[in-house]
Amino acid sequence: MTTYEQKIYTVINASTEHLTVEQIFKQVKEEYPKVVLATIYNNVNKLWKAGLIRKISVAGSPDRYDRTQKHDHLVCRRCGRLVDTSFEDLTASLRNSVGDAFLYYDLKVFYLCPDCRKQLNDNNNI
Repeated sequence: MTTYEQKIYTVINASTEHLTVEQIFKQVKEEYPKVVLATIYNNVNKLWKAGLIRKISVAGSPDRYDRTQKHDHLVCRRCGRLVDTSFEDLTASLRNSVGDAFLYYDLKVFYLCPDCRKQLNDNNNI
C-alpha cells in the first residue's frame, strides 16, 4: 500500500462517520499538505476496487466511504443522514439460504430520522 492509500485507509477505518472524498481530502491534507484532490479520488477508488473499503451510494448525494466491517445503513430520505445498523436476522437468513455462495450484501433502509420527524411534527403544529 502506498503512503496515501495507507493514510486514507486509516482515516476511513478510524471514522465514526461515512466520509465523502472531500472530507477524506481535508483530513489527509493535514498530514500531507501537498496532496491534491485527484490523488485522493484515485486512491479511494483503488482501495474500494481492492475490497478494502466500502462505497455507499445514495441517489442525489456524493458517494461516501466506510470500513468493511459487516453492517447495514439507515438513510434519512429528508436530510441524507447515514446511520449504521445491523440486521442480524436478515444476515442469518441469507446465510441459511445460500450458504457458502453468500459474499456480502449492501442494504440501505430509507426512513425519516428523529430530527426530521421532529421538524415535520413541529411545522405541522404551527
